[in-house]
Amino acid sequence: MSATIKPFTDEFEEYGRDESRASGEASSISFPTTEDEVRVILGKLHAECVPVTVQGARTGLAAGAVPHGGHILNTSRMNRYLGLRRDEQGQFLLRVEPGVVLSELRKQLSKKVLPTAGWDQASLEAYEEFQEAPEQFFPTDPTETSACLGGMAACNASGARSYAYGPMRPHITGLHVALADGDLLELQRGEAFAQGRHLSLVTAAGHTLELDLPGYTMPKTKNASGYFVADDMDAIDLFIGACGTLGVITELEIALQAAPTVVWGVSCFFDSEDKAVSFTDSVRPVLSHAAAAFASLPALDKGAKVCVYVELDCDDEVQATEELYHLGWVLELAGGSDDATWVARTEVDRECQRFFRHAVPESVNMLIDERRRTDPTITKLGSDMSVPNARLGDVIALYRRTLAESGLESAAWGHIGNNHLHVNILPRDAQDYRRGGELFAQWASEVTAMGGAVSAEHGVGKIKAGFLETMYGHEAMVESARLKLQLDPDGQLGRGNLFSEKLLDELVQKGGA
Repeated sequence: MSATIKPFTDEFEEYGRDESRASGEASSISFPTTEDEVRVILGKLHAECVPVTVQGARTGLAAGAVPHGGHILNTSRMNRYLGLRRDEQGQFLLRVEPGVVLSELRKQLSKKVLPTAGWDQASLEAYEEFQEAPEQFFPTDPTETSACLGGMAACNASGARSYAYGPMRPHITGLHVALADGDLLELQRGEAFAQGRHLSLVTAAGHTLELDLPGYTMPKTKNASGYFVADDMDAIDLFIGACGTLGVITELEIALQAAPTVVWGVSCFFDSEDKAVSFTDSVRPVLSHAAAAFASLPALDKGAKVCVYVELDCDDEVQATEELYHLGWVLELAGGSDDATWVARTEVDRECQRFFRHAVPESVNMLIDERRRTDPTITKLGSDMSVPNARLGDVIALYRRTLAESGLESAAWGHIGNNHLHVNILPRDAQDYRRGGELFAQWASEVTAMGGAVSAEHGVGKIKAGFLETMYGHEAMVESARLKLQLDPDGQLGRGNLFSEKLLDELVQKGGA
C-alpha cells in the first residue's frame, strides 16, 4: 500500500538530497497517492512526534526538501488531474494533485487533452468548453520544467516569465493543506481574510485556528522570502511559499490563461553591463519577460559580454512587429546593435535561444560536479536576491566590486527585468566555499539595506535561513516561528526551513510562547 511508512534504507538514498546538492538523513519514507493517505500518515507521525520533510520532484535549490532526520513524505505519486471549472469571468480553473509535473501539464494543455478519469459531470462539461476554446497555458516558468506544482507552490516559484505574469501565487485559486495532525484546511481565494494581522480558520474537522501573523513589512520587489503576510490578506497566500513548514499541500486549483497568439524571442547582445542595464531600464514598459546571462560563451564574438533575452507575447504579428521595431530603437540608444541581435519567430528558433540561455548554468553545474570529485564538501553558491528598479545598477556594482576583491570565480545570469540576478560563486576548494558564504552574508545585508529581498524565487529553505533573519530581524523570526507552532504545535513540519531548529525547539519548550 502506498501509504506504508518504510524504513529509509539505501534503496531510497537519492531522496536524501535535492538540486541544491545538499544532503540529509531520514529514518523513514512514504509515497502517498491520495489526500486521505497523506492525512493517515501525518496522523500516525504526529502521535509519535516524528519530524516530517515534505518532498515533490526535489528540483529546489534552497534545500527545502532535504530531510533533517525523521520522515520523508514524498508527494510525487499524487499526480492526478481532479477536475475543471470556469469562473464568472470565463477563466478555466484546473484542480490537480501536487505531484503533477509542469512539463507534462504543458504538453496536456498544448494538445487540449487532459486526463479526465473520475471527473464529475460539471467538470466534463467544462472540459468540452476547454477543448473548443483558444489554447490555454499556465504561465509560471521555472528553469526546471520537471518541477511539480506542489513544490512550485511551496516556494512560490516564478522564473523567466515572472516580469509579465508574476510568480506562482496569483495563479493559485484554491488549496487543500493537510496539517501536522492530519486535519485539513480547504482554502479558496476570496473566501477567508485576515482582520489586520489576525487570521481565523476552520478546519475540515471543525476546529478553529486563531493565527497571529508576523508584523514585518515585505519589500516592494520580487520576493519569496519567508511567510507572505500583509494586513487583511487572503488566507490562501499564507500557505503559498511557506516551504512545507505549515502543512502539506494535497490539492491545488490553478488558473489557466489564453496562450499568446504570437511569441517572438529576441536575444540582445552588449559589450558592457552598463549598456545592458540602460537597455533594461528603457524597455521595461514593453517587456513580456527578460533574462540576462552575464557571461559570454566561446562561440560568440569577443565583444559580446552580456546577453539580454526578451520575449514578446503578442496578439498578432502586426503588434509583434511594432514591438520589435521599438525594441530595436531602444537597443541602439543603449549602445547595442541590430546586427548583433538574434530574433526567433518560430518555436524551433526560440528553443535554440532557450538552449543558449540555459547553457551557462548547465556549464557551471558540470564544472562544479567535476570539482566535487576532488572535494565532495564543496558545491556552487548561488544567490537569489532582488532589489527595487532604482538599485539595479548599484547591486551589479556591489557584486562586481566584492567579487574582484575576493578573487573568487563566478558566473551570473537571471531575471534582469525584475532586478533579480543569480550570481554563482564557483569554489575551487573548501577555503573558497567558506569565503563565498561570507560574501553572500555581506550581500544579504547590503541588499536588505537597498530595500531588496534575500530570496526572490527559490524560497529560503535551509540554505538561506540565516539570510532571512538578516532581512527581517530576530523578532520577526520569533513571530514567524510562533505562527508556525499555532499550526504545528510540536514543530514537526519542515524542520530547518526558514528558521533555526534551535529557535523552534526553544519556543516548543516554552509552549509556543
